[in-house]
Amino acid sequence: MWHQPKAVWAVAFACVVAFMGIGLVDPILKPIADNLNASPSQVSLLFTSYMAVMGVAMLVTGVVASRIGPKRTLLLGLVIIIAGAGLAGMSDTIGQIVGWRALWGLGNALFIATALATIVNSAQGSVAQAIILYEAALGLGIAVGPLVGGLLGSLSWRGPFFGVSVLMAVAVVVTALLLPSTPRAVRATTLADPFRALAHRGLLGVAITALLYNFGFFTLLAFTPFPLDMSAYGIGLIFFGWGLALAFTSVFVAPRLQRRFGTIRTLWVNLLLMTATLVAMAVWTDHKAVLAGCVVIAGLFIGVNNTLITETVMKASPVERGVASAAYSFVRFSGAALAPWLAGMLGERINAHVPFWVGAGAVLLAAGVLAATRAHLPDIDAPEPEIDELSDHARAVTVGNDS
Repeated sequence: MWHQPKAVWAVAFACVVAFMGIGLVDPILKPIADNLNASPSQVSLLFTSYMAVMGVAMLVTGVVASRIGPKRTLLLGLVIIIAGAGLAGMSDTIGQIVGWRALWGLGNALFIATALATIVNSAQGSVAQAIILYEAALGLGIAVGPLVGGLLGSLSWRGPFFGVSVLMAVAVVVTALLLPSTPRAVRATTLADPFRALAHRGLLGVAITALLYNFGFFTLLAFTPFPLDMSAYGIGLIFFGWGLALAFTSVFVAPRLQRRFGTIRTLWVNLLLMTATLVAMAVWTDHKAVLAGCVVIAGLFIGVNNTLITETVMKASPVERGVASAAYSFVRFSGAALAPWLAGMLGERINAHVPFWVGAGAVLLAAGVLAATRAHLPDIDAPEPEIDELSDHARAVTVGNDS
């Protein structure tokens, strides 16, 4: 799995930097609220605008990539992220930051969906091994993001935004130099393709499962810093531990559990354990040690979920991987977009326990949806061909126009 072409490592490095953006702002949510006189629900819009635009933009990623090629799409996404992060760092109001985070989400959409398909199509080995590599990059980025955000945020809340711009500039250079020109597809993808893909009941069921699970995930990510009420550096360390746990289970634990118990059974039990973790956070919201410990423990379950759900989507859908990724991401990011704002509002208007109860309910419902979807995923654990074989077939239906 680790012996891959330079192009795969170039995209994986850029993925690490891109995924840093998810957790990077976590340690500075409270400092931003304090410095700009914003409420928790207002500050949580940094996640909502980012995820909402990312989800909608996923519908056009395939359209763009099929017309200008994957490499140019990746570079375009990275450049947009640089602009969005830099402009957010120069903002003076919460509304401006929320707006530039939306632009950042557009760039991330163009990059992430294309990056997943590029790694799967360019890597050596099986689809599962390529996805583990992708999830390793995701986990590393999510782990490092809060730590970098905490370190730079302890100097100024603007620091993490400027830090992302600099790191993304490095990612642009690495991607431009190491990723070879990639061919455009013979058939250009349309906006209707992701919606047609969702007609496949297996893909739709997994996407709805991911939507509900992400609701709980982003409730934890966006709201927990407020009841913790710690410094940016302290929050950064806690979520760094969360990210390390996520990275560890996504790469090393998820494949072992999958081989022993099967994909669906592992996911179902994992969702129940995630539900129990959020229930504990709801009950003991006033105990910072419990909250901090539950955040790190949740990372263990989130890592398993991320790897196995992504692999299920890539293997279950009968459509092209880019289209499947776009359709799935559009649905799941809807939950990620709504949760931060709703959690902040419920915490303000009722109490700090309620957001975690709502998050737990959403994840429990996700387990129910997955159980109902199982019948539409009968061959999800069947042996798969090596990526090299799939790539030979892909090359037969693509043209060699450089992107």
